[in-house]
Amino acid sequence: MTNKEIMKFLKIKTLFSNPNDRNVEFLSGVYEDQDKLIQTISELFNEEFLQNEFLKNKTVLLKPNWVVHSSVATDEICLRTHDNFLLAALEVVAGQKPAKIIIADAPVQGCDWDKMITPEFLLQMNEICQKYNIPLIVKDLRKTTFNPKLNSKQTINSDEEYTIFNLGSESQLEPISLNNRNPFRITYYNPDRLKESHYPGTHKYCIANNFLLVDVVISLPKVKTHQKAGITCALKNLVGINGDKDYLPHHRIGGSEMGGDCYPGKNKIRYFSEKVRDIANRNIGKYKYKIWAGFSYLLWHLLPKQETHSLSAGWYGNDTTWRMVHDINKIAIFGKLDGSISIIPQRVVYSLCDGIIGGQGDGPLKPIPLPLGIISFTNDSAINDIGMAILMGFDWQKIYLLKDLKYPNELNELKIELNQDVKEFNSLNELSIPTIPPPGWEEYLSNK
Repeated sequence: MTNKEIMKFLKIKTLFSNPNDRNVEFLSGVYEDQDKLIQTISELFNEEFLQNEFLKNKTVLLKPNWVVHSSVATDEICLRTHDNFLLAALEVVAGQKPAKIIIADAPVQGCDWDKMITPEFLLQMNEICQKYNIPLIVKDLRKTTFNPKLNSKQTINSDEEYTIFNLGSESQLEPISLNNRNPFRITYYNPDRLKESHYPGTHKYCIANNFLLVDVVISLPKVKTHQKAGITCALKNLVGINGDKDYLPHHRIGGSEMGGDCYPGKNKIRYFSEKVRDIANRNIGKYKYKIWAGFSYLLWHLLPKQETHSLSAGWYGNDTTWRMVHDINKIAIFGKLDGSISIIPQRVVYSLCDGIIGGQGDGPLKPIPLPLGIISFTNDSAINDIGMAILMGFDWQKIYLLKDLKYPNELNELKIELNQDVKEFNSLNELSIPTIPPPGWEEYLSNK
């Protein structure tokens, strides 16, 4: 890739004819209309990919949001990138005759891959690629999995399939890592493993080579709310290229008045619950794990039931997750296979976002349907996600993930394509709908 300036774009198509059709029942039917999905995606791709045969003979990675398998019926439409949305995108991409297609993601460690990628779904993906005679790889990018019921971990990919990047003092996490009294945490992971990867001057990530080696990346996020980041879409979706979750700080231990960001204020019971959780996580796979985990849970729930904050640090004051997301996005654009960071982009990451039915409320793992009614396509994840926040009726400048991007002046000049018409960026306000914020963000981000 050269130093040539890449023109940023954001294209959005609405999937409803009038506002009365912007409901879950109608938009659920859009997912069943494969011809309409293929046509819409083709129209969004047209100038960028199709007219120029840009994908021909390239290795293409499709990166969906495959966060976890379904637990309730509505998960099929609002939890993950919809199966039919992915199939439609695959049809359009395969029709461009790439050399190979890889579909890959790293779900949460407790995800049951076989429940999410069913034999029927896998057959449908293979049939599309066989029709065009395109080799297909469907890949679980996780290094290890964890079965919470059996309390057992399993290694599924080797170290050789990943490249370790160390952003060092250039990491967004560096400014908040200097206080050793509040080290980084991931709620359900061993804190000692995380400590090996993130400390002052060192910030490592474990990136799948399947991502680094391809020619073209097309991310396929689901538009949702997110407890730790406010929203999740194009930026957050790239976290799934990291194959070992022990490299992904989500928060710092302690309350905001203690130097941490797990919850607001200062509370000794909460802090004790966190420390007990650390003991549990150090014993994952052992019989003592469930005992300590249960004790931590009981301690936390000694607090009043009206408290919405959790051990997972899901609230608007989480000052860690957004920094980790920005680090991953830096690697995604500038990272080289040898683990170094170039001064020039190494790849363009495109995002085709499934916002037909998004997720609101307790996202990203327990959302309820949001009838957003759009598909977006972009080569700039940040601009896209600011647009999605506006469509969800949120003040994007109140969300750390977005406000640190320092884009206001640029957005005033940016033109977007809305239903193939050129519009001002602020025209998106006219399409915004009320959205239930995630827990811990209700009063802070409420758009009522």
